[in-house]
Amino acid sequence: DKWKLYRALCEAKPLLGITDRALAILNALLSFYPSGELSEENGLVVFPSNAQLSLRAHGMAEQTIRRHLASLIEAGLLIRKDSPNGKRYARKEQGGEIREAFGFSLAPLLVRAEEIERLAAEVVAERLHLQRLRERLTLCRRDVAKLIEMALEEGAAGDWSRIHLHFRDVVERLPRSPSAEQVAAALDELELLREE
Repeated sequence: DKWKLYRALCEAKPLLGITDRALAILNALLSFYPSGELSEENGLVVFPSNAQLSLRAHGMAEQTIRRHLASLIEAGLLIRKDSPNGKRYARKEQGGEIREAFGFSLAPLLVRAEEIERLAAEVVAERLHLQRLRERLTLCRRDVAKLIEMALEEGAAGDWSRIHLHFRDVVERLPRSPSAEQVAAALDELELLREE
């Protein structure tokens, strides 16, 4: 299914090095493919003009379209199938079937479908891993904050001011959008603090 593959591409975009705008162009190109399933039997070449692409890409400028088409080709997701005059069109049989088409071949998508789905699964797994780490960090941070607060209120033995400063340092060192490694490191430090 072309749309399932497109959704996988959307997930895998960071690993494929493509942008949202390039995906918008790919979405527009896929919308010109008549069937829901990508297959050699239906031919894999779409041949919209830049003006048609612009309409389906929500009015994107032609120069921008060309740039994103080039990035999709560079990423190995499209192949340009040029006509002798450089235009995109299809030659049809007398019965109306397309004999030969010039434009953009979607064949690389079909060839790389498994790879794209695997990359998408990796991105999703990494995102879930990060989400779980962040949840654990949040819970641990709350626990440590409560422990410090209780210890200070009850006057428990220990250098709670130093522990509180260390706690604040760990929490404040985290960037706004931390990586899984940064969250894991902070979690390790806070878990050690919690056990002290």
